[in-house]
Amino acid sequence: MSQNKTAISTKDAPAAIGPYSQAVRVGDLIFTSGQIPIDPATGNLVAGGIAEQTTRVLENLKAVLAAAGIDFTRVVKTTVFLKDMKDFAAMNEIYARYFAPEGVVAPARSTVQVAALPKDALVEIECIAKEASA
Repeated sequence: MSQNKTAISTKDAPAAIGPYSQAVRVGDLIFTSGQIPIDPATGNLVAGGIAEQTTRVLENLKAVLAAAGIDFTRVVKTTVFLKDMKDFAAMNEIYARYFAPEGVVAPARSTVQVAALPKDALVEIECIAKEASA
């Protein structure tokens, strides 16, 4: 039983730099690739620390989700990759503004520390979202 798989892409987020899609739709699920803090306008890693990088990552994810016709309220699961777990609290503060405003059920989440991220980023986030039922 195969499901159709459709690529989702937008110029408002960094272009894929390898053989992958910014996101893929299968049925009513959207699977995003991990986003790192690259400014789509310049192609460069944003300046600053974990707060600036987390904000850029989430703005990139926001653009990919918008290209799929949904927003953060539809996200059911995220995975956060941190270069240093000491950045958890600062990342979490920014993350909460996007995923857990008052009255919104926050998605399930895993957060892990990794040895390294592409372009020496401090944070990468991916998510799974579900479109609204018709």
